[in-house]
Amino acid sequence: MPVVDYDALTEVIDIPTPARELLSRPEKQISFALSLPLGDEFFCADAHVVYHNTARGVAKGGIRFDASVTLEETQDLAELMALKTALTQIPFGGGKSGIKADPYELAPLEKDSLIKEFVHMIRKEFVYPLDYVPAPDMGTNPRDMAIIYGETHIPESVTGKPPRNGGLPGRREATGRGVAAVAALAWERASGESLEGATCAVQGFGNVGSWTCQFLADMGVRIVGVSDIHGGIYDEKGLDIGGLTEHVNAGQPLVDFGPAGVSNAELLALPVAFLIPAACGEVLTEENAESVQAKLIIEAANHPTTSEADAILVENGVTIVPDILANSGGVVASYLEWRLGKSGTMTNQQETYEVIDETMADTAARVWDFADDRMSIRTSAWALAVDELVKAMADRGWF
Repeated sequence: MPVVDYDALTEVIDIPTPARELLSRPEKQISFALSLPLGDEFFCADAHVVYHNTARGVAKGGIRFDASVTLEETQDLAELMALKTALTQIPFGGGKSGIKADPYELAPLEKDSLIKEFVHMIRKEFVYPLDYVPAPDMGTNPRDMAIIYGETHIPESVTGKPPRNGGLPGRREATGRGVAAVAALAWERASGESLEGATCAVQGFGNVGSWTCQFLADMGVRIVGVSDIHGGIYDEKGLDIGGLTEHVNAGQPLVDFGPAGVSNAELLALPVAFLIPAACGEVLTEENAESVQAKLIIEAANHPTTSEADAILVENGVTIVPDILANSGGVVASYLEWRLGKSGTMTNQQETYEVIDETMADTAARVWDFADDRMSIRTSAWALAVDELVKAMADRGWF
């Protein structure tokens, strides 16, 4: 089932019937068995690659390596990527891939072998024609992208590589940078005040959540709650984000950092100015939406709010900045890396940050202006993204 209700969206924008048909299902998908002998063991896992829409460019989307991966989830994430690139007006399409296995059960060299085999399985149909450009996602990292680059020998075939291997300075922080930038813009629009002293809780302290916290702390935000899969910590005076980052990077459990413990469910209900779900999908549901006290939610994770929860939160006066806007800093940086890989030019971290900040500000302004108190921010973002896709498909004669 599509993430977006395209029939309902026709009340806001014109979506011809053929366009609705094209957008309501993946353009292309492949599923295969990823199999490889690893020492005395034999590894076998389901793998999927999905293109949702390539009217605006090659399919762009990360490789998710997790035991929860399904074809349906991969389809949804590819659709979100198509919407995200269209909304930010980056010349990419939307894609995604997934490997159904726990990467943390593999030794580094075993994982390297699996990534190489993944490339070999799709190289003729996907990687070498550059119809699909992967990047890191849950369970994958810059090293994995460097392994892919080593197999293709094409700099622009993959993004999210380490800077020493043709990657972009600032790429690892990019999604968190974008989330923080949008949070500041949304808070100022909602309250008319600066972020200085505003309270925030962040669910998830992986790459996106940790960098979001660091950038927000630098802006003067008082981050009072943070959690990961094992639980969370809370301090109403504000957490020492620098110290917490050092603690976690040293391999220590987040929950052992020191302040009072909270569960993930309790963190979502903390009395904060704004809440940032930055972990997995569908954490805000019909069952817990009423307990949310924040009046602003920034969706750093993909699809963290179910449609039922969204309706409850909007009814309760909560402003939700949707994922296709909030977490698009990563794909902005991916485009920069892809473009630099094709041209051979160089950039630096500050330039990466500036492009992300400018793109997020321009995109957010268009979303808020189009909403204009007539619709939710989510509906506005979806409408602008879909309208861009519809026009791109029409320009290419797809209908």
